[in-house]
Amino acid sequence: MNFDGNYLNLHFIKKQHWSTSMFVAPKKALIISDIMITMRILVLFLALLSFSCAKRNLVYFSDIASDSAYTTKIGSTFEPKIQTGDLLRITVSSLNAESNLLFNAGILNTQTDVRQATNLVALNQGYLVDKEGDVNFPVIGKIKLVGKTKEEAVDEVTRLVTEHVKDPIVNVSFLNFKVTVIGEVARPGTFTLENDRITLLEALGMAGDMTQFGKRENVLIIRDEGGERKAVRINLNNKEVLNSPYYLLQQNDIVYVEPDKMKAIQATTNQRSLSLLAILSSLGVALLFNLRWYIND
Repeated sequence: MNFDGNYLNLHFIKKQHWSTSMFVAPKKALIISDIMITMRILVLFLALLSFSCAKRNLVYFSDIASDSAYTTKIGSTFEPKIQTGDLLRITVSSLNAESNLLFNAGILNTQTDVRQATNLVALNQGYLVDKEGDVNFPVIGKIKLVGKTKEEAVDEVTRLVTEHVKDPIVNVSFLNFKVTVIGEVARPGTFTLENDRITLLEALGMAGDMTQFGKRENVLIIRDEGGERKAVRINLNNKEVLNSPYYLLQQNDIVYVEPDKMKAIQATTNQRSLSLLAILSSLGVALLFNLRWYIND
């Protein structure tokens, strides 16, 4: 009786162990399969991240050797031409105080002294070049200045003023010479200048320089010229840009710094996707450390 009982107990234990083994083995295989799938997703994500973070050249004019000097001839200095919408300061000086008042403020007052004349000139907010390309100047009336350089505008105004004043001195300057820098720069914006000469590098400097995501090899410059709008891309990694006609900016130029692929991925990936990728990464690392324990258990 005892023998039969021991036999039955032994048979029951073996049967139970066999059943448990059949249950544990598929469970372990399922766990390992889940781990491998998670690891593949993690590896794919890391590969994509590595591809998007490919090495980039962040150095301006990197083709200039560090142990040598690069010399290039400076071409003819570009002179900006007056465009419609420009705001010009035009002043006339002569030995005749009344004429100075007349042309600088459009007012004739024999009781006004030279100091008051200076104040009136300061109140002059400039002459707007209308859509026909003219400015409306005191006494003379319409003067067509569009398409002229400052020197050419001075000659034209001097010629007309000489009919009323002897030996006038005429000065013409821009009041709204501006460039716009947008895209991957630290401080994008529109910058109004006190003079009419600015290089591309100076404009980038005013905007706080490019960020690490800015593509130095693909900077877009948009320019209105001769009734046309042009868009040109230049490579700031290449020293030849120093000879480009677009290195020296014109008024109303727009400089656009394009973002690289990594910034584009960040902009198009929503927060939920980033959170999911972070969770998968953490889970993959945890499963990797525990994989050996599951296999050997």
